[in-house]
Amino acid sequence: MKVRLAETAGFCYGVERAVDAVYDAIDKESGKIYTYGPIVHNETVVNELKDRGVDVIESFEELKSMAASGELKGSCVIIRAHGVGLDVMEILNDPSNGIKVIDETCPFVKKIHKIVSEHYNAGESIIVTGTKTHPEVVGILGQIGNDALVIENIEEAEALKLDTEKTYCLVSQTTFNLQKFQDIIEFFDNSLYHVNVVNTICNATQLRQKEAYELSRECDMMIVIGGRNSSNTAKLYDICQKACRMTQYIGSLKDFDNSTIDSSVRCVGITAGASTPKTIIQEVLTYVRDEF
Repeated sequence: MKVRLAETAGFCYGVERAVDAVYDAIDKESGKIYTYGPIVHNETVVNELKDRGVDVIESFEELKSMAASGELKGSCVIIRAHGVGLDVMEILNDPSNGIKVIDETCPFVKKIHKIVSEHYNAGESIIVTGTKTHPEVVGILGQIGNDALVIENIEEAEALKLDTEKTYCLVSQTTFNLQKFQDIIEFFDNSLYHVNVVNTICNATQLRQKEAYELSRECDMMIVIGGRNSSNTAKLYDICQKACRMTQYIGSLKDFDNSTIDSSVRCVGITAGASTPKTIIQEVLTYVRDEF
């Protein structure tokens, strides 16, 4: 049986940089280390870091409470690739809180922050395609006081009642489904609304989704590896499942159901989300190759 691995499977640039920064801080920082939110949507990595003394600040309310009590004085807080809103940065950068900040916001996400701020300050209204509760989207909205619309699909775009006299700026969560974004763009292009579109889907995301689609069309079975709370992995699963009926979504090798592999499966494709470590991918790859 043939086993094929997508070229871009695993950590993207932004995630790898953020994770490396945490391990670097463990070696160099003398104070307590925190990450604002899980540094990556992968339980294996987060648990390993916890074992090494890195704790997670789960919410803005928790950050605010810890800063007010003085608990964060002398500590180091690392901002993950998703980025944060201005309200979070205000607390982290307040000298009275005594926090060392390591900002590992992905450069592609920072670019979105700049775009929405400039267009918003120019008088345009902002529309973001993505998941409203996703930390990246929360951070984008946090640049402009949450004064924006968030849509997840073409149906929500069609349901909008926009002002035809206003100008809007449309951006996207970096990991949004490219085809869905293109459908939304087409809708606005054919509407009476004035919408300036900026495609902010990360190039790595576009390539990962394209590879997953092509691989799933050529394989009898697909394995998609990543955390259940990983937005980009969920999108890869959706893409693969539409092209390959026999598709599994697993967090690690222990989740893999090998009973689905039979003699009809001649080629297995493997891809993984941007939050999946190479060690987990290699473990799955080796198992499938050796066992089947």
